[in-house]
This record gives sequence, C-alpha cells and structure tokens, in this order.
Amino acid sequence: MYTKLQLTFLQFLQISFLLTLLLPVTQVNAANEILIPAPPRLAASSYFLQDFNSGRVLAERDADTVLPPASLTKIMTAYIAFRELSNNRLSLDEMVTVSENAWRTPGSKMFIEVNKQVSVENLLKGIIIQSGNDASVAIAEHIAGDERTFAEMMNQQAQRLGMSSTHYMNATGLPVPNEHYTTARDLAILTNAVIREFPDYYHWDAEKEFTFNNITQKNRNILLWRDESVDGVKTGHTKEAGYCLVASAKRQEMRLISVVLGTNSKSARANESQTLLNYGFRFFETHKLYDASTALTTARVWKGAQENVNLGLAEDLYVTISRRHYKEMEASTSVDVKILAPIKQGDQLGTVNVTLRDKIVSSKPLIALNTVEKGGFFQRAYDSALMLLK
Repeated sequence: MYTKLQLTFLQFLQISFLLTLLLPVTQVNAANEILIPAPPRLAASSYFLQDFNSGRVLAERDADTVLPPASLTKIMTAYIAFRELSNNRLSLDEMVTVSENAWRTPGSKMFIEVNKQVSVENLLKGIIIQSGNDASVAIAEHIAGDERTFAEMMNQQAQRLGMSSTHYMNATGLPVPNEHYTTARDLAILTNAVIREFPDYYHWDAEKEFTFNNITQKNRNILLWRDESVDGVKTGHTKEAGYCLVASAKRQEMRLISVVLGTNSKSARANESQTLLNYGFRFFETHKLYDASTALTTARVWKGAQENVNLGLAEDLYVTISRRHYKEMEASTSVDVKILAPIKQGDQLGTVNVTLRDKIVSSKPLIALNTVEKGGFFQRAYDSALMLLK
C-alpha cells in the first residue's frame, strides 16, 4: 500500500507529465501569434487611424461618436468645388464677386472685400491654406446660389460617400448645435475621397502659406513643418469642437490618414496626430498584391458561347500587415462550383483570400472580367449531358 506522502508524490509526477505534454502545443500557438503593441491611448475625444489604400483601421477610439467638426467642414466645401471643376461646371480662373454676406462671415478670414472679384483658385487656396470662412461662403454662394443650398449639396455627397453619421448646415463649420456634426470615421472617408479623386488639387493642402491682398497667412497644420511626410489635410477649432486635425502622410508607398477630434490645444492636436502616424508607420506596412482587371484565374462556364471566363478583381488589392511578415503571406482563390451562362462582366463568381499564419487578412470578391453569352442549342444540350455525368 502507498502512504499518503507517496500518493501525493505520484500525483505530482502525473501532473508534471501532463504539463510537459501540453507545453509544446502552447509554445507553438504562442509562436504563431504576431505581436503588435497596442495602439497609443490619446486624450482626444475621438480618433481614427487608417491605411489609405487597404482601408485597414490601425487605431480608433469613439470613432463613430458624433461631434462638431469646426473648420474640418471645409474639407467637404473644397470637395464640392473640386467636383464642380472636374465636371467643367467651374473653372479655376473664373471670377467670383464677393457678397456682403460672405464678407461679414465671422471667424477666420481670407480678407476678401465686398463687391471685389476673386478667382476660384484663390478662393480655394484661401479655404484650404488660410481656413477662410469668408472664402467658404463666397464659393458656396457662387456654386449653389446660397449657403443653405450648398449645404444640401454637401449632405448629398456625404450620403453618396457613405458618411452615414454626418450632417452639414453650412460651408464653414461655424457651430449649429445638434445639427452640424460628423465623426472621425466619416472624416477619414471624406479625406480618402479627396486624395483619391482629386490629386491635381490635393497638393494645395501641403502649401505652408498663402498671400492674398498683401496679407500672408500660414497654414495652421504645424505638422507640415515637423514631418516632411505629411502633406495635408486640415485643422479646425471652435469652443464646442476643441482643437481638431485631419492629417495625411506618405512614407515610401504607404499612406496613412489620421483624425483627431476634441483636443485641448493646437500643440495637443499636432502631437496626438503625430503619435498616431508614427505608430502606424513603425509597426505596419502596406503592399499591393494584385492589379484590378488582371486575370488571376479562369473558370469553366457551362452552356455558354465560351468555355471559360477570366476572373479578377474590381479594384487593386492592397493589404496592410505587421512589419517584416510580407513573405509569409499566402493567397488563394475559390470559385463557384458550377457557373452557368449567361455571365455579365462584373458578376461575382468567387473569392480571393489572403492569409498570414492561417489568419485571413483580406478577402475580396472574384468577378468576371468579360461577358459570356448563352451558347447555342447544341452547345447547351452537350453541356447538359456532361453535367449529368459529373
């Protein structure tokens, strides 16, 4: 018989043996994890950090909380003007007559004068670089007839872009409690659209100063002086909104967009934006894996005028991953089992999955790159017979 002490010792040996068996599994699982430091915690009321190309969100807090945007509103004001320019409904050298209403607008100013004419280009620089409320109202009145109608245009574009928690009442960002608001996430959506759609105009965001009427004013985005990779976007401040900054920076081929809302000073909004950008660039990298409209694979088409259809992506495929793990990524395609004609170009017929250490980091639809019409009677009959045999 075993004594009590001997039983205790045997139990200890059994437990030790079981732990030895489990330990390698634990080590393998731990080794398979990619460790990334937690995003920085900021004092801002809300913040958001996103990769421009892949859309991956790298850091956020209260990004869907509605807040007053102050002069970040002018990102949309400029966006509307850019759309008018691209649709040839406006030209940069077009002259705008300044109304008394625009001239009287309170807040930050470009210092335009009543009944004087100012070019659209100068007004846009006054909006983007100097944050002129007077310039914003002048361009709004010129495009839409009055600022209220212009605000309706702003709301229409916000909805089209998917800015579901945004509502505008004016072109300046002057506060209208509970009626003029946005979110950090929505501002990132808008900024992405500006940079992507209008690179010919976005470069004004990087200009450090602008002189109009013999008055030189500096861009309030002090990151333009601190960080050469920063090339935009816009500052904002009211008592209600606090100090806000939307920034974008590009290092090598990676671009990030940061949004910081509700800080307590000019330096705080700059410092917290810089902290977000540095975090993103330090710990992540973005790669373009495939071009849009390039055939990645083919699929058998049944009962069609053609036997195969090319499959690819509707948009370029970018992925953002932790640094130094690019070579570990794997891509695979899965295609619908039986594809029947007719097929329209753009129809979704499968999926591309990109994995890193068995975790999906991106999943995009595979679409038909060409149309396949229905085959003739004999082709359909022949394929029907083959399908019965499979």
